[in-house]
Amino acid sequence: MSLIKISDIMSKFMMVIAAIWAFGLAFLILANIIGRSVFDSPVYGTAEIVATSIVIIVFLQVGYAIRSQSMLRADFLIIHLPYSIQRIFLFIGYLLGAVFFLMIITGGWEESVLSYIEDEFEGEGALRVPSWPARWMVMIGSTLAIINYIVLAYIDVFKPRPSGSL
Repeated sequence: MSLIKISDIMSKFMMVIAAIWAFGLAFLILANIIGRSVFDSPVYGTAEIVATSIVIIVFLQVGYAIRSQSMLRADFLIIHLPYSIQRIFLFIGYLLGAVFFLMIITGGWEESVLSYIEDEFEGEGALRVPSWPARWMVMIGSTLAIINYIVLAYIDVFKPRPSGSL
């Protein structure tokens, strides 16, 4: 199985998990609103769960956004250049994207390991949420982002047409 195919499968899988997570989160927020307004009994820890979940959802979806070329890019100048120059700029942009996510990994690696080892938690109220899942999702999502930027750079330079790609 090629790196392109693995990248596609992982990106789609993580995007589906993020969608399911966001859907479940909507019900948690709804339950909190109903509990607070109707029964005067909120779902404790909703704010902590939502804050942690947003980070997790974003990094679950970042790989798919990159692989499907849905990331924001300002190409208003590049579209007026010759096609070969456009490909060079795209290649450079993909490499810069990969470097950006590599910097996230190198900057957050130690904190991610320590948060798991030291059993770090967030929140001081009714519910304390472990912080290591969000930190590790940043690492995993950034790794997939790097892979997807490399895949896109490869496709732009060599233009293979894999079957079933995004």
